[in-house]
Amino acid sequence: MTVREIIKELEILAPPGLAMSWDNSGLLAGHPETEVRKVYISLDATGAAVDLAAREGCDLILTHHPLIFSPLKSVTDEDFIGRRILTIIENHMALYAMHTNFDCVVMGEIVADKVGQKVQRPLETVAEEDGKMLGIGTIGPLKEKLLLEELACRIKEIFDLPQVRFFGDQDREIEIAAVCPGSGKGMADAALQAGCDVLITGDIDHHEGIDSVEKGLCVIDAGHHGLEHIFVDYMAEWMRAKHPEITVIRDSNHSPFYAV
Repeated sequence: MTVREIIKELEILAPPGLAMSWDNSGLLAGHPETEVRKVYISLDATGAAVDLAAREGCDLILTHHPLIFSPLKSVTDEDFIGRRILTIIENHMALYAMHTNFDCVVMGEIVADKVGQKVQRPLETVAEEDGKMLGIGTIGPLKEKLLLEELACRIKEIFDLPQVRFFGDQDREIEIAAVCPGSGKGMADAALQAGCDVLITGDIDHHEGIDSVEKGLCVIDAGHHGLEHIFVDYMAEWMRAKHPEITVIRDSNHSPFYAV
């Protein structure tokens, strides 16, 4: 099984045409004809992840977030991104990222299922296929009403997180939720317009948090990594089911920051 053949299957799961215009999903480094016997799956292609994949003799690194976002003028070991790219190439590995295209068809659904949400539509619609709206995030009622603090505690437990922040009255009853895995910056107004009680997301700063509460929207900030790290488990199970002959190594669920 080659990198090219695996990519064809990945693009059926998450069609690249659904990726946002600013995104950089796809094959970012390596040879498409490389034979794949071992895959490393991680949320990010961090230096530690790339080094471990090289030590383990992996042929393919599969990530959610692209390693390369901005145009590169050079690839050298004097730059931290350049060092990772060189490690990938020198160890005959390939790097493939499935980001906002994965968000549109998979991420929202699996996060909503864990949260306990009945999905009605995306928070931000990107496309329509066979009468179904596809896009970023989800909107819909929770399967059971919860107080804001109860919901925040449940998310912390379900996603195995060290901490969860929330803005709003801890005793407010939550019925309708907007969920935006990863970064939800700038998504509060869309959640409000949809009549949601809470926005569950990450990367909410002080001002957006308190302003949302003033407008009538509670916010649960589980962090950018907090909701999206389930990409690793999902894709590990997908790969093992599709290709039991391929060894799958998954990155551990560890928060990128520590809190004391």
